[in-house]
Amino acid sequence: MSVPHQRHVICMKWGTKYGPEYVNRLYAMVRRHLTGDFNLVCLTDDAKGIRPEVQCLPIPPLDLPAGIPERGWNKLATFAADLHGLKGTALFLDVDVVVVGSLDGFFTQPGEFLIIHDYKRPWRITGNSSVYRFELGAHPDVLEYFRGHFEEIRRQFRNEQAYLSDFLHKQGKLQYWPSDWCPSFKYHGIPRWPTNYWKAPFVPPGARIVIFHGECNPPDALAGRRNRRFRHIQPATWVAEHWRE
Repeated sequence: MSVPHQRHVICMKWGTKYGPEYVNRLYAMVRRHLTGDFNLVCLTDDAKGIRPEVQCLPIPPLDLPAGIPERGWNKLATFAADLHGLKGTALFLDVDVVVVGSLDGFFTQPGEFLIIHDYKRPWRITGNSSVYRFELGAHPDVLEYFRGHFEEIRRQFRNEQAYLSDFLHKQGKLQYWPSDWCPSFKYHGIPRWPTNYWKAPFVPPGARIVIFHGECNPPDALAGRRNRRFRHIQPATWVAEHWRE
C-alpha cells in the first residue's frame, strides 16, 4: 500500500515579536480553510503556549560564521535536505498572515516552487516569501550554496527572498501564485486617499491569504493603527472575523 502524500503547513516563530496566539490562530485559520488532513509545523525557539495540534520543532541552525545574525535568513533552513525527517509537500506561511479563503489550491497549483510575486517592483523576479510551496528535501542546494557563499550572497542580496528567488529562477523552477490570491493589506486593502479617512480597509476580491508587511500587523489593522505618521486607516473590522481561534 502506498503512503498518502503528506501536506505540511510550516511557520516560524523566534524571539519575542510574536506570541503563541499567532501560531494558534494560524492553525485555526488553516483548519477552517484547508480540506482534508494536514500537519502544522512551527519551527521555533519557544513552544510555550502553542496548542497541542501544532508540531513544534527547533529551527535548524544555518551554520553561519560567528557573529552573523541569522534572523533575516532563517527561512532558508526550511530547505534542509532533511527537515526533522518530514516528507511531502510544504506550504510555508508567515506567522502574521490572515487566511480569508480556500487554501486547497495552494497544494494543487502546478509548479515546482511557488512564491508571491513581489508587489512593489513587479518587473523584478523577486518573490515575497510570506507564502511559498515546495517539496521537502527537493532543493537542498539552496541551503548548501548559501552556507558556502554567505559573504558574497549577503553583499549581493538584501534578504533571503531575493536570494531564494534568484537561485531558483536560474534553475527555471521559480513560479508565482495567481496575483489575486495573496494580496498585500498595505498595497491592496486600504482605500485610496482621502477616502481612507472614512472608508474601512477591505479584503481585496479573490484574496485567499492577506499579507501584512511593513508598518501594520493584524492587531494594528484591527485597531486602525499604522506605525507611520500621516497615514490614517479606519479599523479593519474584517480581521476579527478571520484572525481568531
